[in-house]
Amino acid sequence: MLYNLLALKSEIGFGLNLLRYLTFRTGGAILTALVISFLIGGPLINYLKRKQGKGQPIRKDGPESHLITKVGTPTMGGILILISLIISVLLWADLESGYVWTVMLVTVGFGLVGFIDDYIKIARRSSNGLNGKIKLLIEIVISSLAIGAIIYLTKMPLASSLSIPFFKSVLIDFGWFFVPFAAFVIVGAGNAVNLTDGLDGLAIVPVMIAAACFALIAYVVGNIYFASYLQLNYIAGVGEIAVICGALVGSSIGFLWFNAPPAKVFMGDTGSLALGGALGVISVITKHEIVLMIIGGLFVLETISVIIQVISFKFTGKRMFRMAPLHHHYEKKGWAESTIVIRFWIIAIILALIGLSTLKLR
Repeated sequence: MLYNLLALKSEIGFGLNLLRYLTFRTGGAILTALVISFLIGGPLINYLKRKQGKGQPIRKDGPESHLITKVGTPTMGGILILISLIISVLLWADLESGYVWTVMLVTVGFGLVGFIDDYIKIARRSSNGLNGKIKLLIEIVISSLAIGAIIYLTKMPLASSLSIPFFKSVLIDFGWFFVPFAAFVIVGAGNAVNLTDGLDGLAIVPVMIAAACFALIAYVVGNIYFASYLQLNYIAGVGEIAVICGALVGSSIGFLWFNAPPAKVFMGDTGSLALGGALGVISVITKHEIVLMIIGGLFVLETISVIIQVISFKFTGKRMFRMAPLHHHYEKKGWAESTIVIRFWIIAIILALIGLSTLKLR
């Protein structure tokens, strides 16, 4: 909004020319989302406590310690993330960018799905929320709409192609198969973050790290000079996504302030689905879907652990892990929650560095 209203008046307003710089607006988005989170976080959490009473329903089959340490903690903290994110993006992003609205469609859409799921859990006082098949169907519809917009906004054949990291200008044109592939990336990312969100601070920091990485990726992909130098596929207008990534970083830091152990609030599906969906659609827009699998490798590991557990139990009657997702396995082994969280953060940082290396190693 500020860019659209004031940037063109830079010749008559001192300092307004700064709004033309993507780096300045990205920094502004980070700070704005952070300040909003700090301002409304406390009152919002108190409101959620009053409305939810006993807080988030705890899984009876989960780690025994959660029945003691997590009881009474409110959920739906993703509302805090979404409010700070949306306001920040509206203030600092170029609202004429179709890519911006596409990312926000998925983020808000997935967030609403998560909100309904959380609401049902609270209303029923059960860890079971929205029907899984209905939930998945809605996510696929939202993703498909976003993919249609991406194909419309991006030049062919790049619009329907998969870029392979570590190789120079290697593109695989999927044609119409790109739609289900991209939907799988977006829906998969949303649910992978959702599975990871099981301990205080566990999911939000890897999300923050991934968002920071994709802020850099969006910036260089959307800059013809940097893209040419790094031998990346240049996509006009994609640099604006860096502002959204900045807002994601700021809102994540703000949420972590309240989600740090012991958590005062959980993000719930409202936050985890929205954040994961945002990362998924950003990776599709920037043509870095495979890089997301590297940078977000922690989310992939958590998801794979669930898949292995289900397949193993179905075919052999035995469980590969003491409990899935993976972080619960280590809880069952006796690891302290803080130890698991910090070590998983370290893994997320290492994977992010490996993912960023793909920008140069070609």
